[in-house]
Amino acid sequence: MNRDKKLLSGAHSPRGFFTCILAGFVLAGCASFSKDGGLGDVKSVVQKHIKQEVVWPKSADEQKMITTRVDDILAKPIDVEDAVQIALLNNKSLQSSLYDLGIAESDIVQAGRLPNPKFSMFYARNHGDYKIEQALTFNIFSLVTMPKVLEIERQHFEKTKQDVALNVLRLAYQTRIAYFNAVSANQQLDYSLQVKNSAEASAELAARMKRAGNWNHLELAREQGFFADAVLGVLEAKNQQVRAHQWLSRLLGVSVDKIKLQKRLPDLPKTTVELRAFEQGAFEQRLDLQAMRLETENLAKRLGLTKVTRFINVFEIGPARVLEGRRGGDYKKGVDLSFDLPLFDWGGAKVARAEASYMQAVNLTAQMLIDAQSEISTAHNHYLVSYEIAKQYRDEIVPLRKKVLDENQLRYNGMLVSPFELFSSARAQVDSVNTYIKKLHAFWLAEVGLQMSMVASVSLIEGNE
Repeated sequence: MNRDKKLLSGAHSPRGFFTCILAGFVLAGCASFSKDGGLGDVKSVVQKHIKQEVVWPKSADEQKMITTRVDDILAKPIDVEDAVQIALLNNKSLQSSLYDLGIAESDIVQAGRLPNPKFSMFYARNHGDYKIEQALTFNIFSLVTMPKVLEIERQHFEKTKQDVALNVLRLAYQTRIAYFNAVSANQQLDYSLQVKNSAEASAELAARMKRAGNWNHLELAREQGFFADAVLGVLEAKNQQVRAHQWLSRLLGVSVDKIKLQKRLPDLPKTTVELRAFEQGAFEQRLDLQAMRLETENLAKRLGLTKVTRFINVFEIGPARVLEGRRGGDYKKGVDLSFDLPLFDWGGAKVARAEASYMQAVNLTAQMLIDAQSEISTAHNHYLVSYEIAKQYRDEIVPLRKKVLDENQLRYNGMLVSPFELFSSARAQVDSVNTYIKKLHAFWLAEVGLQMSMVASVSLIEGNE
């Protein structure tokens, strides 16, 4: 220990060596942890698209507060906005992705830290003669590359923020879809039960008439077939309801029995939105385009770093001293230098790979710009068509089916039509309402898809890329 202290205190140190170390300390001081870990920037991006709050609980007390807040929201039937807020508060997969911010920021801080100095010692003895070499070296080449590495890690942190924001909005998108699926499944099951009850009454009446000799086997089989189809429809509706509720439960992180939904889907809006309102901000707000731009810029910076380090990426220098001879002799003081010799690898392959990766990203970004405009136009067209179809069912088809049922009811009261014709009209009317629910459901899914086309590619949002 004393010999090491003597070495450190008595070693000859070049002025340039300490200058480089001082510069390294200055650079290292520039990289430190932020107060919120980047969550504030994520929130500012997310709030351009949704109004719900994003929270990152890091302690048991914070998690307890979130649990209480979720329970308060679940105390009443939730609408789609409530469902999104619960998911953003309670989804563990999202909470896991928030820690990507901490990982990326740690990389920045680590990139700004000085590499540890290296102490080396050679010791040999032969019949009282010694050879001792001691050196304390520092990789000063890391100080040359540190600014570029820091810049690369900072850009990676920015991209991580974009990725986390995309995860938040992806969860919001999936939650909206799951909510509308669950409410629609509830309504469709209700109407399927109404169809089943009507078909069951018709089949029972047909069986009594067959026993009385007023009906033949064909007419009885037809009514029984209607009833069998209705029973199958109820089973399918129940299965769809369970699947929809379970998916919503997984996204919210809440058991199914705690979720109370609105009884029906929202009505159609009075007007639709124009395409121009979506196209104008598309290229500024789409997160996949922003992330791709950041990735391209990062690759450009990495290309610059690769060119800097193509020949040498380690250059170590530091004070050294050597003893040769008797133990009590004087040490020879000097400087220890070490670096790679570019004899076999001149770094050409590394540079070529970096250039190819950069140009690949440039072309991919250009294609994404083209795809974004097409995707928004396609989503808007689907939105408009879905609106018109649902509106046609609401304003034309459902009222006409109800009118037919009302007319047949009057005729049945006057004994002008059979009860089976009345049953058939009732089934047709209920079926038209059920179909309207499906079309209304399709419209709300299309509306969510249009909104999310402003965030990123729908295939990316759905996790297909």
